[in-house]
Amino acid sequence: MPLLNSIINWLNTKRIYHIDIFKTYPHEVQNEAFTGLITRAVNTTWGREHSYSKIRSVNDFKEAVRIQTYEDIEPYVERLRKGEKDLLWPGDVKWFAKSSGTTSSKSKFIPVTREALEECHFRGGKDVLAIYTFINPESRIFSGKGLTLGGSHRINNFSNDSLYGDLSAILIENLPLWADLLRSPKASIALLEDFEEKMEKITSITINQNITYLVGVPSWFLVLIKYVLNYTGKKNLLEVWPGLELFCHGGISFKPYREQYREVIPSAKMNYLESYNASEGYFGIQDDLETGDMLLMLDYGIFYEFVKTSDLDREDPPTLTIGEVETGVNYAIVISTNGGLWRYMIGDTVQFTTLFPHKFIITGRTRHFINAFGEEVIIENAERALETACGKTGASIREYTAGPFFMSTSAKGYHEWIIEFEHAPPDLDHFTTMLDNSLQSLNSDYEAKRYKNLTLAKPVVRSVPRDTFYRWLQKKNKLGGQNKVPRLANDRKIIEELYQVMEEDGFILQNDR
Repeated sequence: MPLLNSIINWLNTKRIYHIDIFKTYPHEVQNEAFTGLITRAVNTTWGREHSYSKIRSVNDFKEAVRIQTYEDIEPYVERLRKGEKDLLWPGDVKWFAKSSGTTSSKSKFIPVTREALEECHFRGGKDVLAIYTFINPESRIFSGKGLTLGGSHRINNFSNDSLYGDLSAILIENLPLWADLLRSPKASIALLEDFEEKMEKITSITINQNITYLVGVPSWFLVLIKYVLNYTGKKNLLEVWPGLELFCHGGISFKPYREQYREVIPSAKMNYLESYNASEGYFGIQDDLETGDMLLMLDYGIFYEFVKTSDLDREDPPTLTIGEVETGVNYAIVISTNGGLWRYMIGDTVQFTTLFPHKFIITGRTRHFINAFGEEVIIENAERALETACGKTGASIREYTAGPFFMSTSAKGYHEWIIEFEHAPPDLDHFTTMLDNSLQSLNSDYEAKRYKNLTLAKPVVRSVPRDTFYRWLQKKNKLGGQNKVPRLANDRKIIEELYQVMEEDGFILQNDR
């Protein structure tokens, strides 16, 4: 193990040097990525259809290819899954990441090429550890193993030669043999489809191992952690794994879960590092332990464009490159990748906090916000307002979702929040007031609509029983590490489904709805 640590540290030092290059020369590195992508795809079906051989600049590229959605590329994906080659990217595609994203309830199958695995996803995972050990040189993370909580996979229904599953499962399936020295559990357990069986087997194996870091989605990992504590009878996770020092998290905001993690891992030396890894690519890594902002990773075979969210309603919205963005502006991300996605809008929105290096925060989804009354509440508003309300009332939250209650002839419209508390506030009405006040301070459109209750009434917060969201996901067959609860919606579909789950369990809300 000491020899392995020395090799890893040497490789990490080399990698930090290359990261420093794209921090200093982002435009040049992105131009190189763009040229490489076009050159490699020039003889694909897509490349021929869009005259890649004639593209000499980014402007040529914008004229040749319009911005794409999944619906636009779905016919190509279906052909790939049937075994066709050289369509979006050279060669065949064996793996497809089944997206559990919140843009649509419809499943999306994102092609995952060998290049995307090696040059993007795997490099991102290695970079998390390289960056962490660089900013924390006293780390003993490689003295033990990392516990990864991922999804599952199965053979698809088009071809025996292609497979689909959660991205995490695809990565686990394709990891090199040496990776087993650094992670737990083994693939056969990590890929179990039954989440509850997976929790039991992971727990029975890892409680006797030296686990030094965790990798996964905060909400699902919290479920596993509580299972581990219940199984072992321990008060906190450090009694099970005393060498634990890092949680690499992503997929959803960590803010609603921060206090709960401090309770189950009560150590000032415990570190938390966020990454932004989606089915479409690995995009960002937090490169310090303080701010929480993430560094945009520019040399993973991805060319970035950005659309101002204020331009999204335009038929052909203009895009900006990395050299043209500004801080403090909300942008939708458009990517072209070594997975064969071309000018693909992934549905997430970001805001740059610094340039050189280009650091950002995730602000929400292009389609996931509440704008039923012209208030334009985005995920970032919701997360910050909930954090403030929890801080002022001593509450903490396990899960939540929110949507509109539409105005009628006899009632004003309002926002309805369904919240499953870990620690409920002593006064729910006070919590609601704090949430409302915070949203008004964060969002001028919301504040304007709330003025004297003329357009939008005070929000209503419903506190629901423990495990309500778990049972909702279970009913939809979506238990697992990469399935997420949609946070904001412009309709009441999820809210009504949650009410149905509670009613089936015999729980009747005391207050009318």
